[in-house]
Amino acid sequence: MGFLDTLLGRSKPVQPNLDQLFAVTNAALTIEVALGLKPTGYGAVCYRKAEGGAFAEVEADVEQLIEGFDGPRVEVSTDQYGYTWLLVRRDPEQLSDLVTDVHAVNSSLQDHGFGPYLLCSLFSFRDQQDRKAALVYLYKKGTFYPFAPKGASIRDNVLELNMKTEIGVDLPLEKDTSRWFPVWGAPGL
Repeated sequence: MGFLDTLLGRSKPVQPNLDQLFAVTNAALTIEVALGLKPTGYGAVCYRKAEGGAFAEVEADVEQLIEGFDGPRVEVSTDQYGYTWLLVRRDPEQLSDLVTDVHAVNSSLQDHGFGPYLLCSLFSFRDQQDRKAALVYLYKKGTFYPFAPKGASIRDNVLELNMKTEIGVDLPLEKDTSRWFPVWGAPGL
């Protein structure tokens, strides 16, 4: 960072460390023991689709990589804001495999030069009272935050703060809660 950047208050963006996704497995154990939330077997990657054949080829390769021998495990959808969601399904007991799949999607897009198009990844959880929650990884910040929808457009702030308290040692958390963007209607949540 140069002198003018410091003077003008500019900073270099944080480079994502996709290997941090593997820490979700430990955080999930903490969340289950402390809050009773269990993995649902759903993980999703959100990205802005790029124009052109190169991106379409990478996207097709990623889907083929994740598809299983026991049937389709991948669904692709587009939300109301134009972002593409690639939903990966696994048995809830196979969280480490799900994390590996989501990591592979992120890595493939990043390795082929499409990292700037990645927005976030999430892993969903649910408890016996049907409370829903997700751990969301912000690609551009390299941090996680909890998201817990309580209705159509209401958040369960208490659950989010409880999750933050419990997973703070397992995952790099987004300290700025104004960046805890709601992901209403995210597939798998």
